Amino acid sequence: MYNIDFSKPVKVYFVGIGGISMSGLATILKREGFDVSGSDRAPSEVTDLLEKEGIKVYYGQKAENITDDIAVAVFTAAIHPDNPEYIEIKRRGIPSLTRAQLVGQLMKNYKTSIAISGTHGKTTTTSMISEILLAQDTDPTITVGGMLPSIGGNIRVGGRDFFVTEACEYTNSFLDFFPDIALILNIEEDHLDFFKDLDDIRSSFKKFANLVSEDGTLIINSAIDNTEYITDGLDCRVVTFGLSSEGKEPDYTADNVFYDDMGCPEFDLKVHGKIRMHIHLGVPGEHNVLNALAACAFADAVGAEETAVSKALNTFEGTDRRFQKKGTILNGVMLVDDYAHHPTEIRATMKAAQSVKHKDLWVVFQPHTYTRTKAFFDDFAEVLSMADKVVLADIYAARETDTLGMSSEILAEAVRKKGTASYYFPSFEKIEDFLRKNCQEGDMLITMGAGDVYKIGDSLLNG
Repeated sequence: MYNIDFSKPVKVYFVGIGGISMSGLATILKREGFDVSGSDRAPSEVTDLLEKEGIKVYYGQKAENITDDIAVAVFTAAIHPDNPEYIEIKRRGIPSLTRAQLVGQLMKNYKTSIAISGTHGKTTTTSMISEILLAQDTDPTITVGGMLPSIGGNIRVGGRDFFVTEACEYTNSFLDFFPDIALILNIEEDHLDFFKDLDDIRSSFKKFANLVSEDGTLIINSAIDNTEYITDGLDCRVVTFGLSSEGKEPDYTADNVFYDDMGCPEFDLKVHGKIRMHIHLGVPGEHNVLNALAACAFADAVGAEETAVSKALNTFEGTDRRFQKKGTILNGVMLVDDYAHHPTEIRATMKAAQSVKHKDLWVVFQPHTYTRTKAFFDDFAEVLSMADKVVLADIYAARETDTLGMSSEILAEAVRKKGTASYYFPSFEKIEDFLRKNCQEGDMLITMGAGDVYKIGDSLLNG
Protein backbone atom coordinates (compact mmCIF):
# COMPACT_ATOMS: atom_id res chain seq x y z
CA MET A 1 0.00 0.00 0.00
CA TYR A 2 1.18 3.53 -0.79
CA ASN A 3 2.31 5.45 2.31
CA ILE A 4 1.59 9.17 2.69
CA ASP A 5 4.56 10.95 4.30
CA PHE A 6 4.15 14.60 5.31
CA SER A 7 7.93 15.07 5.14
CA LYS A 8 7.89 14.11 1.44
CA PRO A 9 5.02 15.95 -0.31
CA VAL A 10 4.07 14.54 -3.72
CA LYS A 11 1.39 15.05 -6.36
CA VAL A 12 -1.96 13.56 -5.30
CA TYR A 13 -5.01 13.28 -7.56
CA PHE A 14 -8.55 12.91 -6.15
CA VAL A 15 -11.18 11.27 -8.35
CA GLY A 16 -14.42 12.77 -6.99
CA ILE A 17 -12.73 15.65 -5.15
CA GLY A 18 -15.99 17.56 -4.69
CA GLY A 19 -17.35 15.15 -2.08
CA ILE A 20 -17.61 16.55 1.44
CA SER A 21 -15.07 14.11 2.90
CA MET A 22 -12.73 14.00 -0.08
CA SER A 23 -12.55 17.79 -0.25
CA GLY A 24 -11.54 17.94 3.40
CA LEU A 25 -8.77 15.39 2.94
CA ALA A 26 -7.56 17.23 -0.16
CA THR A 27 -7.42 20.46 1.84
CA ILE A 28 -5.34 18.84 4.58
CA LEU A 29 -2.78 17.58 2.06
CA LYS A 30 -2.68 20.92 0.22
CA ARG A 31 -1.92 22.80 3.42
CA GLU A 32 0.77 20.26 4.24
CA GLY A 33 2.56 21.18 1.04
CA PHE A 34 1.31 18.49 -1.35
CA ASP A 35 0.55 19.23 -5.01
CA VAL A 36 -3.18 18.44 -5.02
CA SER A 37 -5.58 18.26 -7.94
CA GLY A 38 -8.70 16.28 -8.79
CA SER A 39 -11.90 16.01 -10.75
CA ASP A 40 -15.64 16.19 -10.28
CA ARG A 41 -18.73 16.16 -12.45
CA ALA A 42 -19.63 19.83 -12.12
CA PRO A 43 -18.70 23.01 -10.22
CA SER A 44 -20.15 23.45 -6.72
CA GLU A 45 -19.66 25.50 -3.56
CA VAL A 46 -17.18 22.84 -2.42
CA THR A 47 -15.10 22.97 -5.60
CA ASP A 48 -15.11 26.78 -5.41
CA LEU A 49 -13.52 26.53 -1.97
CA LEU A 50 -10.98 24.01 -3.23
CA GLU A 51 -9.95 26.34 -6.06
CA LYS A 52 -9.50 29.16 -3.53
CA GLU A 53 -7.05 26.83 -1.74
CA GLY A 54 -5.04 26.68 -4.98
CA ILE A 55 -6.23 23.18 -5.88
CA LYS A 56 -6.72 22.49 -9.59
CA VAL A 57 -10.16 20.98 -10.25
CA TYR A 58 -11.08 19.36 -13.56
CA TYR A 59 -14.78 19.26 -14.49
CA GLY A 60 -15.72 16.04 -16.20
CA GLN A 61 -13.76 12.88 -15.49
CA LYS A 62 -11.59 12.20 -18.52
CA ALA A 63 -8.57 10.02 -19.22
CA GLU A 64 -6.52 13.03 -20.37
CA ASN A 65 -6.69 14.48 -16.85
CA ILE A 66 -4.33 11.70 -15.70
CA THR A 67 -0.60 12.33 -16.09
CA ASP A 68 2.50 10.33 -15.23
CA ASP A 69 3.68 12.82 -12.58
CA ILE A 70 0.78 11.80 -10.29
CA ALA A 71 2.33 9.88 -7.40
CA VAL A 72 -0.92 8.49 -5.97
CA ALA A 73 -4.63 8.67 -6.82
CA VAL A 74 -7.49 8.59 -4.32
CA PHE A 75 -10.94 7.16 -5.09
CA THR A 76 -14.33 7.33 -3.42
CA ALA A 77 -16.59 4.29 -3.21
CA ALA A 78 -18.80 5.92 -5.86
CA ILE A 79 -16.13 5.53 -8.55
CA HIS A 80 -16.74 2.43 -10.67
CA PRO A 81 -14.21 0.41 -12.72
CA ASP A 82 -15.65 1.80 -15.96
CA ASN A 83 -14.77 5.38 -14.95
CA PRO A 84 -12.33 6.73 -17.61
CA GLU A 85 -9.95 8.19 -15.02
CA TYR A 86 -9.95 4.94 -13.05
CA ILE A 87 -9.13 3.00 -16.23
CA GLU A 88 -6.30 5.38 -17.13
CA ILE A 89 -4.83 5.33 -13.62
CA LYS A 90 -4.74 1.54 -13.68
CA ARG A 91 -3.30 1.53 -17.23
CA ARG A 92 -0.43 3.81 -16.21
CA GLY A 93 0.23 1.78 -13.05
CA ILE A 94 -0.26 4.78 -10.75
CA PRO A 95 -0.61 3.71 -7.08
CA SER A 96 -4.06 4.32 -5.61
CA LEU A 97 -5.79 4.55 -2.24
CA THR A 98 -9.42 4.45 -1.21
CA ARG A 99 -10.71 7.34 0.87
CA ALA A 100 -10.56 5.18 4.01
CA GLN A 101 -7.01 4.06 3.24
CA LEU A 102 -5.97 7.69 2.86
CA VAL A 103 -7.47 8.53 6.27
CA GLY A 104 -5.49 5.65 7.75
CA GLN A 105 -2.31 6.92 6.12
CA LEU A 106 -2.93 10.44 7.43
CA MET A 107 -3.25 9.08 10.97
CA LYS A 108 0.36 7.93 10.91
CA ASN A 109 1.51 11.54 10.55
CA TYR A 110 0.03 12.76 13.83
CA LYS A 111 1.21 12.31 17.40
CA THR A 112 -2.22 11.10 18.58
CA SER A 113 -4.95 9.86 16.24
CA ILE A 114 -8.49 9.47 17.54
CA ALA A 115 -11.16 7.39 15.77
CA ILE A 116 -14.78 7.43 16.92
CA SER A 117 -16.84 4.39 15.87
CA GLY A 118 -20.29 2.98 16.58
CA THR A 119 -23.61 2.39 14.89
CA HIS A 120 -24.96 5.68 16.28
CA GLY A 121 -23.60 8.91 17.74
CA LYS A 122 -20.33 9.19 15.83
CA THR A 123 -20.81 12.73 14.55
CA THR A 124 -22.04 14.15 17.86
CA THR A 125 -19.33 12.48 19.94
CA THR A 126 -16.63 13.45 17.44
CA SER A 127 -17.90 17.02 17.72
CA MET A 128 -17.86 16.91 21.54
CA ILE A 129 -14.29 15.61 21.51
CA SER A 130 -13.32 18.30 19.02
CA GLU A 131 -14.83 20.99 21.24
CA ILE A 132 -12.87 19.69 24.24
CA LEU A 133 -9.59 19.79 22.31
CA LEU A 134 -10.38 23.29 21.05
CA ALA A 135 -11.23 24.48 24.57
CA GLN A 136 -7.90 23.02 25.69
CA ASP A 137 -6.11 25.06 22.95
CA THR A 138 -4.49 21.96 21.42
CA ASP A 139 -4.91 23.01 17.74
CA PRO A 140 -6.40 19.69 16.52
CA THR A 141 -6.90 18.59 12.93
CA ILE A 142 -10.52 17.49 12.62
CA THR A 143 -12.65 15.70 10.06
CA VAL A 144 -16.27 15.22 11.12
CA GLY A 145 -19.36 13.89 9.35
CA GLY A 146 -21.47 17.00 9.91
CA MET A 147 -21.21 20.76 9.83
CA LEU A 148 -19.71 21.91 13.14
CA PRO A 149 -20.33 25.64 13.67
CA SER A 150 -17.23 26.25 15.79
CA ILE A 151 -14.94 25.19 12.95
CA GLY A 152 -17.11 26.60 10.17
CA GLY A 153 -17.68 23.28 8.42
CA ASN A 154 -16.65 19.63 8.59
CA ILE A 155 -12.89 20.06 8.44
CA ARG A 156 -10.27 21.88 10.50
CA VAL A 157 -6.61 21.80 9.52
CA GLY A 158 -4.55 22.30 12.65
CA GLY A 159 -1.27 21.07 14.07
CA ARG A 160 0.13 17.56 14.08
CA ASP A 161 -0.52 16.67 17.71
CA PHE A 162 -4.15 15.50 17.34
CA PHE A 163 -6.07 14.05 14.40
CA VAL A 164 -9.77 13.42 15.06
CA THR A 165 -12.03 11.46 12.72
CA GLU A 166 -15.17 9.38 12.57
CA ALA A 167 -14.68 5.68 11.89
CA CYS A 168 -17.52 4.12 9.90
CA GLU A 169 -17.91 0.35 9.84
CA TYR A 170 -19.69 0.24 6.46
CA THR A 171 -17.69 -1.89 3.98
CA ASN A 172 -15.18 -2.34 6.84
CA SER A 173 -13.61 1.00 5.95
CA PHE A 174 -12.49 1.61 9.55
CA LEU A 175 -10.22 -1.44 9.34
CA ASP A 176 -7.82 0.72 7.31
CA PHE A 177 -7.28 3.04 10.29
CA PHE A 178 -4.40 3.28 12.78
CA PRO A 179 -5.87 4.84 15.95
CA ASP A 180 -4.05 5.64 19.17
CA ILE A 181 -7.37 6.27 20.90
CA ALA A 182 -10.52 4.52 19.64
CA LEU A 183 -14.09 4.81 20.85
CA ILE A 184 -16.84 2.23 20.32
CA LEU A 185 -20.12 3.92 21.20
CA ASN A 186 -22.49 1.03 20.44
CA ILE A 187 -22.84 -1.97 18.15
CA GLU A 188 -26.17 -2.78 16.50
CA GLU A 189 -27.52 -4.24 13.30
CA ASP A 190 -27.19 -1.88 10.35
CA HIS A 191 -25.79 -1.83 6.80
CA LEU A 192 -27.21 -5.29 6.20
CA ASP A 193 -26.64 -4.80 2.48
CA PHE A 194 -22.97 -5.42 3.36
CA PHE A 195 -22.85 -7.33 6.65
CA LYS A 196 -24.39 -10.78 7.01
CA ASP A 197 -25.78 -10.25 10.50
CA LEU A 198 -25.01 -8.81 13.94
CA ASP A 199 -22.26 -11.37 14.57
CA ASP A 200 -20.55 -10.27 11.38
CA ILE A 201 -20.75 -6.64 12.54
CA ARG A 202 -19.36 -7.51 15.98
CA SER A 203 -16.48 -9.36 14.34
CA SER A 204 -15.56 -6.18 12.43
CA PHE A 205 -15.63 -4.08 15.60
CA LYS A 206 -13.38 -6.64 17.30
CA LYS A 207 -10.89 -6.27 14.44
CA PHE A 208 -11.15 -2.49 14.76
CA ALA A 209 -10.37 -2.66 18.49
CA ASN A 210 -7.28 -4.71 17.71
CA LEU A 211 -5.95 -1.85 15.57
CA VAL A 212 -5.43 0.42 18.60
CA SER A 213 -1.74 0.99 19.30
CA GLU A 214 -0.25 -0.93 22.24
CA ASP A 215 0.22 2.21 24.33
CA GLY A 216 -3.19 3.56 23.28
CA THR A 217 -6.68 3.46 24.77
CA LEU A 218 -9.96 1.82 23.77
CA ILE A 219 -13.06 3.53 25.21
CA ILE A 220 -16.12 1.28 24.97
CA ASN A 221 -19.77 1.35 26.03
CA SER A 222 -20.28 -1.15 28.85
CA ALA A 223 -23.85 -1.79 27.64
CA ILE A 224 -22.56 -3.54 24.52
CA ASP A 225 -23.45 -7.20 24.83
CA ASN A 226 -20.48 -9.33 25.89
CA THR A 227 -17.89 -6.54 25.70
CA GLU A 228 -15.25 -9.12 26.60
CA TYR A 229 -15.55 -10.54 23.10
CA ILE A 230 -14.33 -7.17 21.82
CA THR A 231 -11.73 -6.42 24.51
CA ASP A 232 -10.17 -9.76 25.52
CA GLY A 233 -6.54 -10.05 24.52
CA LEU A 234 -6.04 -6.36 23.71
CA ASP A 235 -2.63 -4.88 24.52
CA CYS A 236 -4.02 -1.36 24.88
CA ARG A 237 -5.72 0.17 27.92
CA VAL A 238 -9.51 -0.41 28.05
CA VAL A 239 -11.89 2.14 29.62
CA THR A 240 -15.67 1.68 29.93
CA PHE A 241 -18.48 4.22 30.02
CA GLY A 242 -22.23 3.91 30.35
CA LEU A 243 -25.26 4.37 32.55
CA SER A 244 -25.24 2.36 35.76
CA SER A 245 -27.15 -0.90 35.71
CA GLU A 246 -26.98 -4.26 37.36
CA GLY A 247 -23.51 -5.70 37.51
CA LYS A 248 -20.18 -3.91 37.43
CA GLU A 249 -20.38 -0.11 37.26
CA PRO A 250 -18.70 1.49 34.23
CA ASP A 251 -15.50 3.49 34.77
CA TYR A 252 -17.36 6.62 33.63
CA THR A 253 -21.03 7.03 34.45
CA ALA A 254 -23.67 9.66 35.24
CA ASP A 255 -25.38 10.23 38.57
CA ASN A 256 -28.31 12.51 39.48
CA VAL A 257 -29.45 13.03 35.87
CA PHE A 258 -32.23 15.54 35.22
CA TYR A 259 -33.38 17.66 32.27
CA ASP A 260 -34.05 21.37 31.80
CA ASP A 261 -37.06 22.85 29.95
CA MET A 262 -35.38 22.31 26.56
CA GLY A 263 -34.62 18.66 27.30
CA CYS A 264 -30.91 19.26 27.89
CA PRO A 265 -29.48 16.98 30.59
CA GLU A 266 -27.49 17.85 33.69
CA PHE A 267 -25.63 15.20 35.64
CA ASP A 268 -22.81 14.48 38.02
CA LEU A 269 -19.88 12.81 36.28
CA LYS A 270 -18.85 9.77 38.29
CA VAL A 271 -15.39 8.33 37.63
CA HIS A 272 -14.35 5.01 39.20
CA GLY A 273 -17.16 5.32 41.75
CA LYS A 274 -16.46 8.93 42.82
CA ILE A 275 -18.26 12.09 41.72
CA ARG A 276 -15.81 14.23 39.75
CA MET A 277 -17.76 17.24 38.44
CA HIS A 278 -21.19 18.55 37.40
CA ILE A 279 -21.98 18.77 33.70
CA HIS A 280 -24.78 20.63 31.92
CA LEU A 281 -25.14 19.73 28.26
CA GLY A 282 -26.25 22.09 25.51
CA VAL A 283 -27.89 19.27 23.51
CA PRO A 284 -31.02 17.30 24.50
CA GLY A 285 -31.65 13.63 25.17
CA GLU A 286 -30.41 10.69 27.22
CA HIS A 287 -28.37 9.46 24.28
CA ASN A 288 -26.26 12.59 24.58
CA VAL A 289 -25.49 11.74 28.20
CA LEU A 290 -23.82 8.61 26.85
CA ASN A 291 -22.01 10.56 24.13
CA ALA A 292 -20.77 13.03 26.75
CA LEU A 293 -19.55 10.23 29.03
CA ALA A 294 -17.50 8.84 26.15
CA ALA A 295 -16.08 12.31 25.54
CA CYS A 296 -15.21 12.69 29.24
CA ALA A 297 -13.34 9.37 29.20
CA PHE A 298 -11.45 10.62 26.15
CA ALA A 299 -10.64 13.90 27.91
CA ASP A 300 -8.95 12.04 30.75
CA ALA A 301 -7.02 9.90 28.27
CA VAL A 302 -5.39 13.03 26.82
CA GLY A 303 -5.13 14.94 30.10
CA ALA A 304 -7.67 17.68 29.32
CA GLU A 305 -8.55 20.02 32.17
CA GLU A 306 -11.95 19.82 33.84
CA THR A 307 -12.67 23.48 33.02
CA ALA A 308 -12.14 22.76 29.31
CA VAL A 309 -14.42 19.72 29.47
CA SER A 310 -17.19 21.56 31.30
CA LYS A 311 -17.03 24.59 28.99
CA ALA A 312 -16.94 22.50 25.81
CA LEU A 313 -19.90 20.29 26.71
CA ASN A 314 -21.98 23.17 28.01
CA THR A 315 -21.50 25.42 24.98
CA PHE A 316 -21.75 22.69 22.33
CA GLU A 317 -25.21 22.98 20.80
CA GLY A 318 -24.93 20.20 18.24
CA THR A 319 -24.05 19.82 14.59
CA ASP A 320 -26.32 20.32 11.62
CA ARG A 321 -29.09 17.72 11.33
CA ARG A 322 -28.70 16.37 14.91
CA PHE A 323 -31.88 17.55 16.69
CA GLN A 324 -31.17 20.90 15.07
CA LYS A 325 -33.66 23.58 16.08
CA LYS A 326 -34.10 25.52 12.86
CA GLY A 327 -36.73 28.05 13.86
CA THR A 328 -40.46 28.67 14.09
CA ILE A 329 -42.78 28.05 11.14
CA LEU A 330 -46.49 28.18 10.34
CA ASN A 331 -47.32 30.75 13.05
CA GLY A 332 -45.87 29.00 16.06
CA VAL A 333 -44.65 25.49 15.13
CA MET A 334 -41.17 24.55 16.34
CA LEU A 335 -39.10 23.12 13.44
CA VAL A 336 -36.41 20.54 14.22
CA ASP A 337 -34.30 18.61 11.72
CA ASP A 338 -32.64 15.30 12.50
CA TYR A 339 -30.47 12.80 10.61
CA ALA A 340 -31.95 9.75 12.39
CA HIS A 341 -32.49 6.89 9.95
CA HIS A 342 -32.16 3.77 12.15
CA PRO A 343 -34.84 2.71 14.68
CA THR A 344 -32.50 3.22 17.65
CA GLU A 345 -31.65 6.73 16.48
CA ILE A 346 -35.32 7.54 15.90
CA ARG A 347 -36.23 6.34 19.40
CA ALA A 348 -33.49 8.56 20.89
CA THR A 349 -34.76 11.56 18.93
CA MET A 350 -38.36 10.88 19.98
CA LYS A 351 -37.35 10.69 23.64
CA ALA A 352 -35.42 13.94 23.29
CA ALA A 353 -38.49 15.57 21.73
CA GLN A 354 -40.72 14.35 24.55
CA SER A 355 -38.57 16.26 27.04
CA VAL A 356 -39.24 19.56 25.22
CA LYS A 357 -42.56 21.35 25.82
CA HIS A 358 -44.92 21.10 22.84
CA LYS A 359 -48.46 20.10 21.86
CA ASP A 360 -48.59 17.54 19.04
CA LEU A 361 -45.36 15.98 17.78
CA TRP A 362 -45.27 15.72 14.00
CA VAL A 363 -42.60 13.61 12.31
CA VAL A 364 -41.95 13.74 8.58
CA PHE A 365 -39.84 10.66 7.94
CA GLN A 366 -37.96 9.72 4.80
CA PRO A 367 -36.76 6.09 5.05
CA HIS A 368 -33.18 5.57 3.85
CA THR A 369 -32.62 2.64 1.46
CA TYR A 370 -34.92 -0.26 0.71
CA THR A 371 -32.54 -2.69 2.43
CA ARG A 372 -32.72 -0.87 5.77
CA THR A 373 -36.49 -0.37 5.51
CA LYS A 374 -37.03 -4.09 4.93
CA ALA A 375 -34.58 -5.20 7.64
CA PHE A 376 -36.15 -3.00 10.35
CA PHE A 377 -39.70 -2.64 9.05
CA ASP A 378 -41.48 -3.61 12.28
CA ASP A 379 -39.03 -1.56 14.38
CA PHE A 380 -39.63 1.51 12.22
CA ALA A 381 -43.38 1.17 12.66
CA GLU A 382 -42.94 0.81 16.43
CA VAL A 383 -40.68 3.83 17.00
CA LEU A 384 -42.51 6.11 14.58
CA SER A 385 -45.73 5.41 16.48
CA MET A 386 -44.15 7.33 19.40
CA ALA A 387 -45.11 10.53 17.53
CA ASP A 388 -48.61 12.01 17.50
CA LYS A 389 -48.70 12.42 13.71
CA VAL A 390 -46.43 10.79 11.13
CA VAL A 391 -45.99 11.78 7.48
CA LEU A 392 -44.03 9.45 5.18
CA ALA A 393 -42.02 10.63 2.18
CA ASP A 394 -40.84 8.19 -0.48
CA ILE A 395 -37.88 5.97 0.40
CA TYR A 396 -34.53 7.59 -0.40
CA ALA A 397 -32.92 4.92 -2.56
CA ALA A 398 -29.30 6.16 -2.27
CA ARG A 399 -27.13 3.47 -3.90
CA GLU A 400 -29.98 0.93 -4.34
CA THR A 401 -32.29 0.07 -7.26
CA ASP A 402 -34.18 -3.02 -6.03
CA THR A 403 -37.26 -1.96 -4.00
CA LEU A 404 -37.47 -5.38 -2.29
CA GLY A 405 -41.23 -4.87 -2.22
CA MET A 406 -40.86 -1.96 0.20
CA SER A 407 -42.59 1.43 0.02
CA SER A 408 -43.38 4.31 2.36
CA GLU A 409 -47.07 3.73 1.71
CA ILE A 410 -46.78 0.25 3.24
CA LEU A 411 -44.87 1.66 6.22
CA ALA A 412 -47.51 4.36 6.75
CA GLU A 413 -50.17 1.65 6.98
CA ALA A 414 -48.09 -0.27 9.55
CA VAL A 415 -47.80 2.87 11.70
CA ARG A 416 -51.58 3.39 11.48
CA LYS A 417 -52.10 -0.14 12.79
CA LYS A 418 -50.12 0.91 15.87
CA GLY A 419 -52.80 3.52 16.57
CA THR A 420 -50.91 6.59 15.34
CA ALA A 421 -52.22 8.90 12.64
CA SER A 422 -50.01 8.29 9.62
CA TYR A 423 -50.03 9.73 6.10
CA TYR A 424 -48.14 9.13 2.87
CA PHE A 425 -47.66 11.63 0.03
CA PRO A 426 -45.67 11.03 -3.17
CA SER A 427 -44.01 14.46 -3.31
CA PHE A 428 -42.44 17.04 -1.00
CA GLU A 429 -44.85 19.67 -2.35
CA LYS A 430 -47.90 17.68 -1.25
CA ILE A 431 -46.33 17.05 2.17
CA GLU A 432 -45.74 20.80 2.60
CA ASP A 433 -49.32 21.62 1.63
CA PHE A 434 -50.65 19.06 4.13
CA LEU A 435 -48.48 20.42 6.94
CA ARG A 436 -49.50 24.02 6.24
CA LYS A 437 -53.16 23.02 6.58
CA ASN A 438 -52.85 20.80 9.65
CA CYS A 439 -49.99 21.83 11.97
CA GLN A 440 -51.14 24.03 14.85
CA GLU A 441 -49.50 26.64 17.05
CA GLY A 442 -47.45 24.96 19.79
CA ASP A 443 -46.78 21.79 17.79
CA MET A 444 -43.28 20.45 17.10
CA LEU A 445 -42.36 19.30 13.59
CA ILE A 446 -39.31 17.09 13.01
CA THR A 447 -38.04 16.40 9.51
CA MET A 448 -36.17 13.13 9.87
CA GLY A 449 -33.95 10.97 7.69
CA ALA A 450 -30.54 10.70 6.03
CA GLY A 451 -31.68 11.83 2.59
CA ASP A 452 -32.97 15.24 1.49
CA VAL A 453 -36.10 15.45 3.68
CA TYR A 454 -34.63 18.57 5.33
CA LYS A 455 -35.69 20.47 2.19
CA ILE A 456 -39.31 20.29 3.36
CA GLY A 457 -38.49 22.19 6.55
CA ASP A 458 -36.31 24.68 4.69
CA SER A 459 -39.14 25.39 2.27
CA LEU A 460 -41.61 25.94 5.13
CA LEU A 461 -39.07 28.10 6.96
CA ASN A 462 -38.55 30.29 3.93
CA GLY A 463 -42.24 30.85 3.45
